[in-house]
Amino acid sequence: MTLHVNKKGIRVLGIAESFRRGEEKSVLAGVVMRSDFVIDGVVFDKITVGGMDATEGILHVFESLQRADINVMMLNGCVISWFNIIDIKEVYKKLNIPLVCVTYEESEGLKEHIARHFEADERDSRIEAYKQLGNRVLVRQHGNFDVLIRSLGMEKSEAAAVLKKFTTHGKVPEPLRVAKIVARAALRSKYRFSGLEPKD
Repeated sequence: MTLHVNKKGIRVLGIAESFRRGEEKSVLAGVVMRSDFVIDGVVFDKITVGGMDATEGILHVFESLQRADINVMMLNGCVISWFNIIDIKEVYKKLNIPLVCVTYEESEGLKEHIARHFEADERDSRIEAYKQLGNRVLVRQHGNFDVLIRSLGMEKSEAAAVLKKFTTHGKVPEPLRVAKIVARAALRSKYRFSGLEPKD
């Protein structure tokens, strides 16, 4: 599909998560935001902390919206909820919507961390899934802020233009910033309304 970055009504689905170590499930939040920063959709799902169901969760978030007007999907990281790795190629293949995964810090990679926390069979499959994500590329934002991205279905220049369009300050694009706030609120509400205290 052709991405019209300058289209007035372009809509981004930003997806972020919140979790607590020691808990079984994390909260996924999806926020649909127009380029004028109006929010016109919110959806939730849950995935397993330390599991390998992030791809399924991302697809379910999108499908739950039942919308055909999403122009771009934005992910707040490709490895979420304690090494739960999103297969971004599978997501793009199934949805055929331009996708950009955003991270904010340089790192040596996660292979050593994965090897430290998982047994042999699971470790090897998880490292392979991580390698399939490919390398991140640097994109400069407003105010000389840099982010690192992986993108599918659009050129680096298009991904950079979308990120700049949806970033008002700092590094984090508004759809992802709001989705993170909403995910955290949903996680806190889970404990507040259930009467349970979160584990340390």
